[in-house]
Amino acid sequence: MLLIKRNRDLILVISAFLGTTPLQNPVHAGEKTIIAHRGASGYVPEHTLEAVAMAHAFGADFIEQDVVLSKDHVPVVLHDIDLEPVTDVATKFPIRKRADGKYYAIDFTLAELKSLNVHERVDPKSGNAFLTNRFPAKSGQFQIPTLEEELQLIQGMNHSRQKSIGIYPEIKSPGFHRNAGVDISKIVLEVLKKYGYSTKQDLCIVQCFDWSELKQIRKLGYQGRLVFLMGGRRMKLDETSEPVDFNETTMREIAKVADGIGPALQLVADQKYKPTNLVADAHKAGLIVHPYTIRTDMKRPGDTNPANMFKVILDDAGADGVFTDQPDAGVNWKNSRTK
Repeated sequence: MLLIKRNRDLILVISAFLGTTPLQNPVHAGEKTIIAHRGASGYVPEHTLEAVAMAHAFGADFIEQDVVLSKDHVPVVLHDIDLEPVTDVATKFPIRKRADGKYYAIDFTLAELKSLNVHERVDPKSGNAFLTNRFPAKSGQFQIPTLEEELQLIQGMNHSRQKSIGIYPEIKSPGFHRNAGVDISKIVLEVLKKYGYSTKQDLCIVQCFDWSELKQIRKLGYQGRLVFLMGGRRMKLDETSEPVDFNETTMREIAKVADGIGPALQLVADQKYKPTNLVADAHKAGLIVHPYTIRTDMKRPGDTNPANMFKVILDDAGADGVFTDQPDAGVNWKNSRTK
């Protein structure tokens, strides 16, 4: 086993280890899309550059970036607006927590965020890892990357490995940022434009759980692809209306703004693996469907092979792609399906 201490060393080892077969991005080719959820988060701490490099080397079609802002309004890649589940912030800045006991990224400058060590996700109260069979909790040396650092890495590896791997940024908690006096979407879109992501032809899909924010992104003039993330079974189409069920009519309304939906797995297939009508309704409205999240180290009751979920979601339910913590498993499934 190689013990690699430096971030760049790990990136180089991963890149050299795997092949460099050219890839046509499946959004253009009509294939099933494998999206690396927070990078290769099943193997190294989520949203680190190491997780990005591993996902790229595995051949994921897209790599996800959850984006929040620092105190100095720099977009950084972090799943939560608070820091304690994945960093040592409580040790390094013990008096910087808010009254609710949490440490928020927006209260720290980029330099302060860069001083933190990122680790596998833990329960802040107990300190125990959520998934014990993953990277050892609080082990290793990892940093919070900026959005620009991640885009540079992906584009650089696309060039050096002759790949066409896309990005899948999520605008996190826009209302929280707005209450702090800053428009996170506007800032993120400026970074995306700087790196050539602004149209539907670019290898970028912007996602958000906030429906009103997606409409605002369109008002800002963004012409790229948008995906509406869905955690529940109902939504409000506007601030004054009552919540409505997800059905064919709702999908047509969503399609006026977004290019696709990102539903939770249980909205696509029930506990008995029976597909719902959601994918069919979305397809009738012209929407792509990218559910989240397949984790092959988490079994459903009675399931002896969690990788079966790729078939359930992508073939049986007919989704166009899926988020997964283990992008290698998704790529292997897709390759075996093609053969």
